[in-house]
Amino acid sequence: MKYQITAAVIVAALAIAANAQAAETRCGWIENPTPANWWLEDAENTWTIMTQGDDVGEVEGMELISDISEHEFVRTNGNYGYACACMSVETDGKERITKILSFRQLKLAKCRADKALKFPG
Repeated sequence: MKYQITAAVIVAALAIAANAQAAETRCGWIENPTPANWWLEDAENTWTIMTQGDDVGEVEGMELISDISEHEFVRTNGNYGYACACMSVETDGKERITKILSFRQLKLAKCRADKALKFPG
């Protein structure tokens, strides 16, 4: 009986781990060109964080993105623009960031020097 309970606990833990999303570190241009429109462009993809009028709504962890205009930032449209950042995120594996776990803004030179990144815009 003791072994059956142990086996059941191990199977349950493995099932939970298999269903958990793995955190990914994504670094590149964080873009906010207009209100409620956010994406991250890294070397692999353009990851949608949120778009104005989207049914998905605000991504969990969005509050972790500080005011990017307070640090190195390129203004492209009034108070909107882009910066360089690294984020720990969960994605849908295709094109959307589904959860933000951490956010760190970097110097613009870091993204400008990365040949794998396309210039924003």
